[in-house]
Amino acid sequence: QVQLVESGGGLVQAGGSLRLSCLASGRTFRRYDTGWFRQAPGKEREFVGYISWSGGTTYYADSVKGRFTITRDNAKNTVYLQMNSLKPEDTAIYYCAAAVPTIVVATAGEYDYWGQGTQVTVSS
Repeated sequence: QVQLVESGGGLVQAGGSLRLSCLASGRTFRRYDTGWFRQAPGKEREFVGYISWSGGTTYYADSVKGRFTITRDNAKNTVYLQMNSLKPEDTAIYYCAAAVPTIVVATAGEYDYWGQGTQVTVSS
């Protein structure tokens, strides 16, 4: 069993930065791939990015590529989402999720555990 808690959300002006954290409980977290997803009001949840259990592989949605970076520290059971050059369209609730190692990284259904989400609001 893995429990995930996101933090670090908030209000930021366009062009600013935020770093989200996803803290996991459970010693097996280091065996799970981790994804970040987001959901804006009135829209479906969408894939943001992914990092493999080892941290050796990352993958990003085109909309955030070059602006967002995912890293992980397995010793701290934490995955980070560094968000730079934020835009108003990045406003959403951001969720982290954990999956048994998978190649279908952008599909929410592949992920077994989810956090409660953290709100990110980018003002213009």
